[in-house]
Amino acid sequence: MGIFGRLASLIKSNLNDLISKSEDPEKMLNQVILEMNTQLMDAKKQVALAIADEKRLGKQFDTEKATAEEWERKAMMAVRAGEDELAKEALLRQKEHESLSAELERQWHKQKTAVEQLKSALRVLNNKIEEAKRKKNVLIARKKRAEAQKAIHETMSGLSNDSAFETFNRMEEKIVQMEAEADAQTEVAEQYSGDSLQQKFRDLETARGADMALDELKRKMGLAGAAAAPAANVRVSAEESTAPAVEAQSEETTEAAELEAVLAQAKARRGGA
Repeated sequence: MGIFGRLASLIKSNLNDLISKSEDPEKMLNQVILEMNTQLMDAKKQVALAIADEKRLGKQFDTEKATAEEWERKAMMAVRAGEDELAKEALLRQKEHESLSAELERQWHKQKTAVEQLKSALRVLNNKIEEAKRKKNVLIARKKRAEAQKAIHETMSGLSNDSAFETFNRMEEKIVQMEAEADAQTEVAEQYSGDSLQQKFRDLETARGADMALDELKRKMGLAGAAAAPAANVRVSAEESTAPAVEAQSEETTEAAELEAVLAQAKARRGGA
């Protein structure tokens, strides 16, 4: 093989490889089914023509057979009339039509057998095409499942990159830090703005409201006397708790004063700088 022959073979093999790689299975399957349907339509036309020929031969056979019988009837009529020569001619014509009728009968039976074979082949072809259609749907479903699995694998391969997870974890830590700073600022604002003291008084009012509701319920139930002792105890407990509350308020006032002193010192230093 010369250099041009080897070059042609190389180009042909590369083209075949490119065509094989560029083929879309779904499109190819649809194209094959379309070609099969076209072949089926052509086969149906051929079978229809064969059936038409078989029917035509059958009609010709019937016609020639009826014609032969008619010439036989005419020969018998000539014999009755004493026309033997005319009867002979009628018999000769009868033989011609009988011979043609016999040949047409043989051709008709052959065509009939061929038509039955063509019908059987057509049924087989139709069944194969229907089976191919069903398999096509299954194959397309398998192809789509393979594409989905491939896409998932590629996505998972991309997610396996450590840098992506490191970035994710770093952002999570940053958000946690931001939440901690926000909580700390809220706690400082509540502790040094008097909100804590107000909350204590609100809690105290809520507790006293609950005690009053309990006393009212006991009076309705006829247990007002039994509730007197606990109520006295509650008043004593309230009086006893007054001193710690005052002490706590004094401590908060002292802490606020110290904080203001520190802030004043810081401002003085900043002004001196």
